[in-house]
Amino acid sequence: MPLPDNGAAWPPPQLAPHYAEIRVDDAWYSGDHKKLTAVYRDNPVRSDGRRRLWGRDRHPRPAVRDQRLHIPLAGDIASASADLLFSEPPILTVSDTATQDRLDELADSDGIANTLLEAAEVAAALGSVYLRVTWDRSLANRPLLTSVHPDAAVPEFRWGHLAAVTFWRELTSTSATVWRHLERHEPGRILHALYEGSADALGVRVPLTEHAEVADLAASLGPDGDAIETGIEQLTAAYCPNIRPNRKHRGSAFGRSDYAAPIYDLLDSLDTTWTSWIRDLRLARARLLVPDGYLRDHGPGQGASFDDDREIFQLLNIPPTEAGASQITLSQFAIRVDEHERTSTAITRQAVQSAGYSVASFGLGDQGAAVTATEVRARERRSMTTRDKKVRYWSPPVAAMLHVLLLLDRRLFTPRIVPERPNIVFGDSITEDASSLAQTLSLLQQAQAVSVVTKVRMLHPDWDSTAVQEENDRILRETGAAVPDAMQAGFLA
Repeated sequence: MPLPDNGAAWPPPQLAPHYAEIRVDDAWYSGDHKKLTAVYRDNPVRSDGRRRLWGRDRHPRPAVRDQRLHIPLAGDIASASADLLFSEPPILTVSDTATQDRLDELADSDGIANTLLEAAEVAAALGSVYLRVTWDRSLANRPLLTSVHPDAAVPEFRWGHLAAVTFWRELTSTSATVWRHLERHEPGRILHALYEGSADALGVRVPLTEHAEVADLAASLGPDGDAIETGIEQLTAAYCPNIRPNRKHRGSAFGRSDYAAPIYDLLDSLDTTWTSWIRDLRLARARLLVPDGYLRDHGPGQGASFDDDREIFQLLNIPPTEAGASQITLSQFAIRVDEHERTSTAITRQAVQSAGYSVASFGLGDQGAAVTATEVRARERRSMTTRDKKVRYWSPPVAAMLHVLLLLDRRLFTPRIVPERPNIVFGDSITEDASSLAQTLSLLQQAQAVSVVTKVRMLHPDWDSTAVQEENDRILRETGAAVPDAMQAGFLA
């Protein structure tokens, strides 16, 4: 599919249902009251027939402040998913030494770990994210790994794999005209186009030089005036599904958000519970019912007030037969703390479990005593299972884009390297504490069931074989043991 024709509807009508679902996910992820109200204004009733908290506009009187409360559980779920995957930077390795050095340099300078962490959070919330490799010589002497949100992409899948994708964005405008920049990635080339249109149509394609934000790209286009040849066969973009299948669209290649449909009602119920709880607090504020005679008159038209710091009041001329006429009454309602807390905890547990995580990952349950990493994994088994599934979806596109990063780096910046598809080891999101690991190593040593090399590898899993062997030799020398010869050392490594 080439770049769209003039006047084409935009976004493409066939993606309207997909974009609509992303808008709902985005509203919960952002936690913005206006977005939540907007997406549920036309769908105010939940699946159980009850009216949604966010299915109505604010109070009918504009002067009354909106008292609805949002609990950002959806954002917490997306953040927890990203932390499980990329809270520790992945270990990237290739066989060639020069390429490994360059890959390490790119990872450090380009912040690849941070890009992946941010992309993983977006994918958990919106169902997917795209990784894209690009370059800008005026910005950096290296290719750049970036991410694109799924509601800014028009993908083309073949047999469940991304064959091409068109990224788009709206540019700044000072009139009713909508300027859109389209960036289409195909194997071997990247096409750029600028359209001048309206809110629901692309309009007319115009030269890139017509808008300042993309004018610099014009000089990079090839002889045909459309494309930049990448010089490599691979696609310079990849699709990263959060998890599959998409239960609402069976057979679709699109990923599934962690907030898939059943969780929306739970999130709305949680907000309803907390809104009711805070309403109890608001209504239970102590109020004094004061007789008119206790009020201080401020003069005609100035009203009256009661000084609650005053200690002595003048006796009022009130007939004694009027019981309570001169008394100050305290009005304070009960706050249903226990009922609201149990309800909100139960809803949170169910929402977290439906999203595929253990409640322990969100601070629920027994968090008092110190536990080992093994015990943490046992408590967070469901979270770790979900993490392992997501790792299998993330590994291929991440490896593919890092390979593309190296290919473009050799072509444009560092010709000496030998690009290859990196091996990726995802960091362990649960780290064994030093005392527990030392006890484990001690028990293995007493049982004579572990070598020095193995102990070093257990203590430093991120070290390569050379570093492990050097540490092993130092330990043997310091303990007075014989250092193995070169052949044995090579065998141990």
